[in-house]
Amino acid sequence: MTLTSIEVVSVPVSDQDAAKSFYTGKLGFSVEMDSSFAGGSMRWVMLRPPAGGAAITLVTWFETMPAGSLRGAVLGCDDLEKTVADLAARGVSFNEDEVQEAPWGRWKTFDDPDGNGWVLQQDNPSFRG
Repeated sequence: MTLTSIEVVSVPVSDQDAAKSFYTGKLGFSVEMDSSFAGGSMRWVMLRPPAGGAAITLVTWFETMPAGSLRGAVLGCDDLEKTVADLAARGVSFNEDEVQEAPWGRWKTFDDPDGNGWVLQQDNPSFRG
């Protein structure tokens, strides 16, 4: 058995349309799929970050994953200050005033409209843990 990648991460939201608007309009994600399933009673909204990588799906149907319960998901970037400035100009509010730093990289955090917690991180290429 060989595991090769993480393909999709479920993000629990209360309103798929509002969440889709945030992720596409403010974060620049692209829509990979938006269709109904389970006889039309559920909707699969799958989005992908601008530079690719694992997709997210905006879920409303997991009882054990209430809207806003995701914490610590990391979005990578090459230039933290530029990306923070770009996202702030689009209306994203960050939780800290200052950039946080550790040996492995630098980051700032933000929440989506439901309160799901995201980390925007620029890795330190010289860190080898």
